[in-house]
Amino acid sequence: MSYLNIAGYQFTPFHDCATLRANLLAECQRLGLMGTILVSPEGINVSLAGVVSAIRDFQAYLHQVPGLEAMWFHESYSDFVPFMRLKVKLKKEIITLRLPNTTPNEATRAKALAPHELKQWLDEGRDITLLDTRNDYEIEAGAFKGALNPHVDHFTQLPAAVSALDKKKPVVMYCTGGIRCEKASLMMQQQGFEEVYQLDGGILGYFAKVGGAHYEGRCFVFDERVALDPKLSC
Repeated sequence: MSYLNIAGYQFTPFHDCATLRANLLAECQRLGLMGTILVSPEGINVSLAGVVSAIRDFQAYLHQVPGLEAMWFHESYSDFVPFMRLKVKLKKEIITLRLPNTTPNEATRAKALAPHELKQWLDEGRDITLLDTRNDYEIEAGAFKGALNPHVDHFTQLPAAVSALDKKKPVVMYCTGGIRCEKASLMMQQQGFEEVYQLDGGILGYFAKVGGAHYEGRCFVFDERVALDPKLSC
């Protein structure tokens, strides 16, 4: 397969988002990349595709930006570029929740559960609330067996959808790549949930590390591939 697809995010404060956006747009255009980049005062969210050498050059460029030195990416390959155009946008949030004090940092980030740990917990049948933080249409493509679907059409609806859950029962939440859980976990802690975990790397990270155990179907992705199987293929 000729094209490398990357998806990653980093919560880090940016004070001159307009200049950063302009620089990123110019670099993507120079390298012939397609996809979407969101830039906000709280960080960056990247979904891009291109020839391998161009993607590697862009990753190296990003790692030179203060705050992005350790930015990590999900990676998969395809025989076509699954984006129709390039968009580099300025946003208020890189994932919209519209709640105060939900931008994670090293001090506030909820506990991360590694993919092999979640698999072990599911193998053991632990008594947890396995919470899918994605939208209804994404969950239709596939989800973990027994996971709770909050039935939301937008991420901003999640706080109301989970408010009545048992706050004493451990909650393990997941999403596509991890970004929504970063904020949702802080929101749930603020609501009084006593033990909250987020699946490290989301579904895509789980597929990459342990495959499709306990998962039914495919993982919806926001590009022309539509959904990926546990081998990260479309």
